[in-house]
Amino acid sequence: MKRLPITAALGAAAALFLTSCSSDDPSPKAQATQAASELCTGLSTLKADQAKLAALDPASATKDQVKDAVDAVQKDWDNVSSSLEDLEAAKKSAVGTAVGDLKSGFGNLPGDTTGSEALTQLKPQIQKFDETLVAAQVGVTCP
Repeated sequence: MKRLPITAALGAAAALFLTSCSSDDPSPKAQATQAASELCTGLSTLKADQAKLAALDPASATKDQVKDAVDAVQKDWDNVSSSLEDLEAAKKSAVGTAVGDLKSGFGNLPGDTTGSEALTQLKPQIQKFDETLVAAQVGVTCP
């Protein structure tokens, strides 16, 4: 009876998850990678505990066993939810860093720089920003 709502919630949650950013700055990338890893681990644990709940035998399961299984699923969901927030924060940090690098690079240009020279000098920051945006839009793939 409880299996459908829990499975549906897991499926809806999985559909919302996005992956880590691919950034030249190792700190935001490392944070996003760690958050994505924690998210995958949390989803795996949530799925396993949901399976344990669904496998309880109605003929022999005690109310305490059901409560423990439901509590485990709730705890797992809390962890997944927290990992999602961490992942979103890491992605935001990576994109913010890329934008900051671009703005800083532009700010460091001499006043007499032409548009062509500016674009040439900012090419690495523009590329990093593009890669970071693309990576921020890709879905999480858990093993």
